[in-house]
Amino acid sequence: MKKILLGIALSVAVLQGCRKDDDNVDETVQLTVDQQKEYDDAAITDFLNTHYLDSKGLVTEFDATTDADNNQKKLADYENLVKLPSGVVYLVRPGAQPDPGKTIGTNDVISFFQSTKMYLSSKVNDKIVFNNAATFVDNVNGSNNVPTIDPGYFYVKESAIAAYNKANNTTVGRDFFEIEGLREALPFFKSYDNLSTAENYNLQGVIIVPSRAAFGRDNSYYGSALTNRSFVFNFQVYNTKARNMATEN
Repeated sequence: MKKILLGIALSVAVLQGCRKDDDNVDETVQLTVDQQKEYDDAAITDFLNTHYLDSKGLVTEFDATTDADNNQKKLADYENLVKLPSGVVYLVRPGAQPDPGKTIGTNDVISFFQSTKMYLSSKVNDKIVFNNAATFVDNVNGSNNVPTIDPGYFYVKESAIAAYNKANNTTVGRDFFEIEGLREALPFFKSYDNLSTAENYNLQGVIIVPSRAAFGRDNSYYGSALTNRSFVFNFQVYNTKARNMATEN
């Protein structure tokens, strides 16, 4: 069982690094569902106006202490920025897509090279922002430059669901493991054929998943660790292949 869900479980450990970004936080005990939606949408809008893509496509925050990044383009200013009805926002980075590339199916096996963070939407100094940043998975920075292969938060095998239910006497389904907003938006991108190395990565874009399109307040494999968490996926996809549903489940 541990081996089956290892790809999911690896992401949990990083939550220990969560922290407050600012001491002047309005510590809202519990937002209503509608308020949470409003907070997440407002925080996404702020994020899009305070971040840009560097020369390799990495999402970077504008630095208020220097003028060096003044000529950078805000995420909000890209004409191809798309917001889906679910609240998910995605940006296909111009000039960084494979040509022709492979279509990504929602059941595909993927190799996911990423720098992904998650946030809680909070009011800081009377402004709603993404706060309490934590790393979900990061193959770009640091020493672990190996893509995540077939992550369970994109597609979880039926055998893994069955094993979990048997071990825990539960009846959970896919939404207990998968991030719905990622599954919804990733097919708008294409997959590269080759498995690149960390030195020559060229990130394809960004997917921002509000908490309601992730785990929201539902029970999940991660317990309460991802409750109300919104995700910012910054990534490149390789070697996508159709899943053999007859043998892999």
